[in-house]
Amino acid sequence: MIKGLHHNAYRCRDSEQTRQFYEDFLGLRLAGTLEIKETKSGRKTDTLHTFYELDDGSYLAFFEAPDMAFEFKRQHDYDLHIALEVEEPTLNDMMARGKASGIETRGISDHGFIRSIYFRDPNGYVIELTAKTPGHEQAMDPATNGARAKLDQWSAQKLDESKAAR
Repeated sequence: MIKGLHHNAYRCRDSEQTRQFYEDFLGLRLAGTLEIKETKSGRKTDTLHTFYELDDGSYLAFFEAPDMAFEFKRQHDYDLHIALEVEEPTLNDMMARGKASGIETRGISDHGFIRSIYFRDPNGYVIELTAKTPGHEQAMDPATNGARAKLDQWSAQKLDESKAAR
């Protein structure tokens, strides 16, 4: 059985710039680094893997691998974003801090069950800070929210549109 998330890993342009954003700005502790000089397949590399700890014991991790091609681009929220949970008072504080730091900052967006603000990190990734609102648990309860029925309806509609387009 899956116990939880240990870490998500992403590429980064520069480990120090990434550290400044995740540790100095967001307050996530740099918990570990792993220097990789050779892959398990025997390929020589010069890669640094860094881990930033969240309060629940999971990590956001990054690979700086200058010897491996990677297209860094500004991600659209729908393509890739990392949502981190905070307490409600933190949203306003971090919103002001982001703007004062000159970091691209958007929000506060009310999604009904969460309120969110958004930043862009030095690698182009969108970072969302989100606070649960009253009713969050009910909104995320598949026994009462109809999540599976909505997904099934979405899939059936796509199939019908695909058949009609033929």
